[in-house]
Amino acid sequence: MALPNTIVLRPRFQLILNKNANFILELFKNSEEHPFITKISDHHVFIRFHKSESNFWSPQLQIEIVDQEEDGSIVYGLFGPNPTLWTFFMFIHFVVATLFIIIGTWAYSSHALEKPYGLQIGLMIFMVIIWIALYFFGRAGKRKGKPQMQLLHQYLMQRIGIHTKDT
Repeated sequence: MALPNTIVLRPRFQLILNKNANFILELFKNSEEHPFITKISDHHVFIRFHKSESNFWSPQLQIEIVDQEEDGSIVYGLFGPNPTLWTFFMFIHFVVATLFIIIGTWAYSSHALEKPYGLQIGLMIFMVIIWIALYFFGRAGKRKGKPQMQLLHQYLMQRIGIHTKDT
């Protein structure tokens, strides 16, 4: 599977199948195969690695199966990190952005009052550096999790009966 080399941290894909959603969901019921754990909720399937096989950067695959009006369905796939890790990562981004805005307001106020504002400008630059570091940290995590993403994709394709060059 070729993953796009873009700024996307959570790659997505979709498959159009000539099988209905319930048939595809049945393929994942009771399908515990080492090293994967599969959970089903409504028309969503979550595939992740067993704790023994996972690490900090281990991805999971979420698929949503939607019936089409005619015979068939669409499978929407989303690769992402552990939801707890992703929430924490987004929280840190939010904190950095909030601090940047607060410090920017402080700098503007200091400038308007004709007081020195060099410290605030330095802190704003530091916030930008932290944000850039977080971006590259996320990209490194995606790169480290790429082999496991490919394993998840191969497992999905095997379960739904599509043979690719990767498998």
